[in-house]
Amino acid sequence: MNMLFWGLDPTYVLIILAFAVSAFFSARMNATFSKYSQVNAASGLTGAQAAQRILQSAGIYDVTIEHVSGKLTDHYDPSHKVLRLSQSVYGSTSIAAIGVAAHECGHAVQDARNYVPLKVRSAIVPVANFGSQLSWPLFLVGLIFSWKPLVTAGIVLFCGALIFQIVTLPVELNASGRALKMLNTTGILGDAEIKGTRRVLTAAAMTYVAAVIGSLLQLLRLLILSGGVRNRDD
Repeated sequence: MNMLFWGLDPTYVLIILAFAVSAFFSARMNATFSKYSQVNAASGLTGAQAAQRILQSAGIYDVTIEHVSGKLTDHYDPSHKVLRLSQSVYGSTSIAAIGVAAHECGHAVQDARNYVPLKVRSAIVPVANFGSQLSWPLFLVGLIFSWKPLVTAGIVLFCGALIFQIVTLPVELNASGRALKMLNTTGILGDAEIKGTRRVLTAAAMTYVAAVIGSLLQLLRLLILSGGVRNRDD
């Protein structure tokens, strides 16, 4: 493979592009969340209180709400039926915090309603974790020693992690859609407030889209580099 830029692999351009896409949408998400974190909901409910009300309105009484450290580390754990809210969400009365809490409630509702994409995502978590940890080491060893089976194995494992990210997209979008609907039907937020919350959840959803784009660019790089191994063997 031809080398450009003082001997650097030209496929590094793909890495830079993937990083730029991720950084842009991450910054946009943080900026949007920060903006609407300054807007308090008229209801005066905290993220935890809003989550409790949403779960009860959905007939879900077996999910525990807990506080978790960190910023925007909010998540729903289906294996333990626990909804964990971060410091910036749990006790905050902002429409951003309530939106994030409602989004996690959306996942709890998905779980209670046996939403198929969520079940599929949960089932492939071990495969995705395995693939994300071993794909690059296997690929690099195969690349260094020009051993195509290892190169191929690395690409296949990376594809497993990519599939997980692709499956995650409809799960996250559906959770946000459920969140906005529940915030409206429960009266936790007014129409004007929901518009701001929608912007927060849309910005969050775009970070998942960016993750898929970044992984696709990395996969393209793997395929290009693997072509170099084939050429050396010919």
